[in-house]
Amino acid sequence: MEAHKNYYLFKITAIGALGGLLFGYDTAVISGAIGFMESKFSLTPALKGWAVSSAIVGCVIGALTAGYVADRMGRKKALIITALLFALSAIGCLLAPNFTLLVVARIIGGVGVGAASMLSPLYISEISPAEKRGSLVSLYQLGIVLGIIIVYFCNYLVARSGGEAWNIEYGWRYMLGSEAVPALLFLVALFFVPESPRWLSKNGDNVKALKILERLNTREKALKTHQEIQMALKQEKGKLSELFEKGFRTAIIIGVVLALFSQITGINAIMYYAPEILKSAGFGVDSALMQTVLIGVINSIFTFVAIKYIDKAGRKKLLLWGIMGMIICLLVIGSLYHFNALQGPWLLIFILGFVACFASSLGPIPWVIISEIFPTKVRGVAMSICVMVLWVGVMLISQFTPVLLSDLGPSYTFWLFMANAIFLWIFTLKMIPETNGQTLEEIEMGWKK
Repeated sequence: MEAHKNYYLFKITAIGALGGLLFGYDTAVISGAIGFMESKFSLTPALKGWAVSSAIVGCVIGALTAGYVADRMGRKKALIITALLFALSAIGCLLAPNFTLLVVARIIGGVGVGAASMLSPLYISEISPAEKRGSLVSLYQLGIVLGIIIVYFCNYLVARSGGEAWNIEYGWRYMLGSEAVPALLFLVALFFVPESPRWLSKNGDNVKALKILERLNTREKALKTHQEIQMALKQEKGKLSELFEKGFRTAIIIGVVLALFSQITGINAIMYYAPEILKSAGFGVDSALMQTVLIGVINSIFTFVAIKYIDKAGRKKLLLWGIMGMIICLLVIGSLYHFNALQGPWLLIFILGFVACFASSLGPIPWVIISEIFPTKVRGVAMSICVMVLWVGVMLISQFTPVLLSDLGPSYTFWLFMANAIFLWIFTLKMIPETNGQTLEEIEMGWKK
């Protein structure tokens, strides 16, 4: 019986985490296609940048609107709409007759990514038992990492299928269109998952909510959790202004700071610009690209470390250890550039160390904390605010990293990221409570006290 419940829980969590896989797939697929698109449409540097960043504009729109849709229509229906957006974007990119319609399709995909980046952790958090919630929500981050690795492999296979002329005419279309396969898989799979029991209770369907809780927990635990949900809902106002009252005000500050600083401590500078950083340090082009693959592998391996320990060691302890490791690595990377000590393997070793520390802490944990610290009635909208801030952070880093590397130089750029990480470490120590092992309703009551 217990094994059956665990299998059912893992199955619906894995389906929810497919939103993360599509997030990773959509954001990374452009890396293989952009060079061929540039030749096909004779893109200027500005239009080339727009082809890439248009999706991030969609992400901000998706993150802003998904919470409202999820609170009104339900988590499951909102996820189904997201899957449809992914599929529509992929087919649009495959068939786009001109650059304008291609950009429209990219923006539609971006809306899907932004929505999924809020909806998937929200859904997984609301169906997960307290003692497993951390590791299960972390599967979403693993989905992102696997999506990136899968699409790199798919892009490679497509590019190998024909010569330069074929890739300029057709190859990039197949790269971008290939996303339709996981998108349609996600869409079909969503019809086999239940609605969030907390959303059902919020909307008065307590019988159905209890039935779903009993499929995920023992009857005794399901009844206890259901009573806690009902008690918490009675005390909630369900208004956005509730987030800015004493107690919940701290929660929204924590959510926004974690979302922003997970991006401005340097991870996307490494992920987006690693080949350029390594080439500037004297590595050859092929060597730099191979080491970028190594960065992806390390990112995957250490995400499993977070999944294993997040519900044992706790969120706060993992964050403090991981961010301290990032600080040390950023200090050394900046120093290697400052003292021109780039010979040998040390730069690569500390870049990999930084990625490992991030992947085991600041990669998955903000998704977990943001999905569990808000009241049920406004959780969707509150998460939308935080995830929108996260995407603004992504835009800032992707836009300004080349400027910082050029104007400040690599050493001061990495030391600036280090200063951000130091602030986040102190903030974590002083402001973030440990939520490990608590139900969502117990966390909510903790703010009120």
